[in-house]
Formats: sequence, structure tokens, C-alpha cells
Amino acid sequence: MRPASADDRLDLTAFIKANLPLAEVPSIPEVKLHTATPRSGLYRLAMADDSDLMPPYWAYPWAGGAVLARYLFEHPETVAGKRIVDLGTGSGLVAIAAMKCGASHALAVDIDDKAIAATVLNAAANGVMIQTQLGDIVGDAPPVADIILAGDIFYDEALAERVLPFLERCRMAGLDVLVGDPGRAPLPTNSLLRLANYAVPDFGGAQSHSTADSAVFRLK
Repeated sequence: MRPASADDRLDLTAFIKANLPLAEVPSIPEVKLHTATPRSGLYRLAMADDSDLMPPYWAYPWAGGAVLARYLFEHPETVAGKRIVDLGTGSGLVAIAAMKCGASHALAVDIDDKAIAATVLNAAANGVMIQTQLGDIVGDAPPVADIILAGDIFYDEALAERVLPFLERCRMAGLDVLVGDPGRAPLPTNSLLRLANYAVPDFGGAQSHSTADSAVFRLK
């Protein structure tokens, strides 16, 4: 089978608009996201590009991002007037929450072009402006920002081993680092200070529409 060409691939923006309806995020009524349903046909995106096997993290609310968003709405002073980077943005939920809470600038970063497309659409649907960046920045120098927001970034052991040194470099450079997580195994708890707990939606739970008792941490 020949690789899909750019002309063969589905228009991501059109696909998301047509197949992922806007829905209020459970526990976070301040934000609406284009969210997948059983009828969204996400498999068509993978079929259009048979080299793309990335899970659709961008299509659902996950606990780590949701708990960070909830925390920001409860504590808007955390980001008000500050420049934030949303690392592994997925749907853009955390960056959107930060801008709604008064952040001066938000950069949403992800390695998945579908996440970037979804973030642009979700930002527009929520009336905020977000800068996006496609790519892996964890090998780079700390970005020009005040706060790194990292939701659901410690779900995989190998990824955690790469991300933690980057976040530690950011912390040493003077950036604040907040992490949202439902307590997945690779979470480096010895390096984190727990700030708050919330029960938030988690698509990764055992049942659909389940919630997870999740926490927001600050990197020490």
C-alpha cells in the first residue's frame, strides 16, 4: 500500500468540526471542547495516514489536564498576567483555562498535528487566543515563559524519564512548574508538592464518563 499523500489526507479542521461536537467539559463548565463520541469515526484519521498510530489524546478530557484547569479556575491568580506553556496540550484545555483566567500569553505544545488542529478550534470556540507549536521541546532550553503547565505528561515510564529533567531545568531557570495527574505509576512524587485534589473527568478511567480523584502538584 502506498503512503497517503497530503492530498489524500482528511482536512483535520473540517473533520473535527463535522464529527466532534462541542460539549461542555464535565466538572469544568467554563470550557467547551470538540469531543469525540462513538459516532465520530476517529478510525478514519488513522486510515487516511497509515503511518499515524498515535492515540487520540486530543479528542477527550483526561484527568491530568482537567484537574489543572479546575485548579486554575479556582485560583486564577496563579496565571493572571503571566506567560504560560501548556506542555502536551492535547485538546488545549489547560491553555484555554489559563487564558480565561487572565494569562497574558499561552503557548500550547504537542507532537500530534491533530492536537494542534483541535486546540486551534477549541480556543476559537472559547473566545481566547492561543499560540501553538507542533513538536517535541523537552530536549530544548527552557522556554521564555513564567509557568509550565503539564497535565497527563507522566503516563509512560520512558516519557517520564525524558520530561522530568526538562521540567527540572525549567524550574532551575526560574519558571514555576505545575503538574496535573490522577496518580499514574510513573509520576515522580518525590519531586512534587501536592497543592490540591479534585474529582474530574477522565476518559482513561475504567468506565466511560468516569471521574478520577486527581491532584495538582508543584515541582519542588
